[in-house]
Amino acid sequence: MVAWTDLLVPIALSVGLVFISSSIIHMVLKWHSPDYRKLPDEPAARTALKGVAPGQYILPHCLDTKEMSDPKLVAMFEEGPNAVLWVKPNGQMKLGPFLGKWILFTFVVSALVAYLARATLEPGADYLQVFQVVGASAWLAYSWSAPADSIWKGKPWACTFRDLVDGLVYASLTAGAFAWLWPN
Repeated sequence: MVAWTDLLVPIALSVGLVFISSSIIHMVLKWHSPDYRKLPDEPAARTALKGVAPGQYILPHCLDTKEMSDPKLVAMFEEGPNAVLWVKPNGQMKLGPFLGKWILFTFVVSALVAYLARATLEPGADYLQVFQVVGASAWLAYSWSAPADSIWKGKPWACTFRDLVDGLVYASLTAGAFAWLWPN
């Protein structure tokens, strides 16, 4: 069985590669710019949301399925808007905490992928075999919750497609790092 210490370098390299590639995707290529649209009357929306506590909200609000047949609620859904809204705490946006959490997330993904690879692959496993196991599991971790957001929360499918492509890039880099450095 592969020793955990032999996987520390591929874990660290994959975290670095994913961090760099995500920075390029978001800050240089700006691939996700179309994902965020401006509200038609942003000042009015900001005024309406002033004082709303951070959290997740749904509009129109409905506590249980029995309410779904209430004519007033049916009319609200028909009239729209229908929305899922995330409200963040007030204050200047500081990139540092986001990047720190992202690095921690990529580390956890790489560590879980290492766990799976260690449990299924032998020392000296073929490059392609390591790439397949690590790549598939990393892609699942990075991307495959995104379609659920399109199905249940109304996230546009174009955004989900971009998320899936991002995850495929991250998974390929992770798989390449592990396959290249897989112990003999």
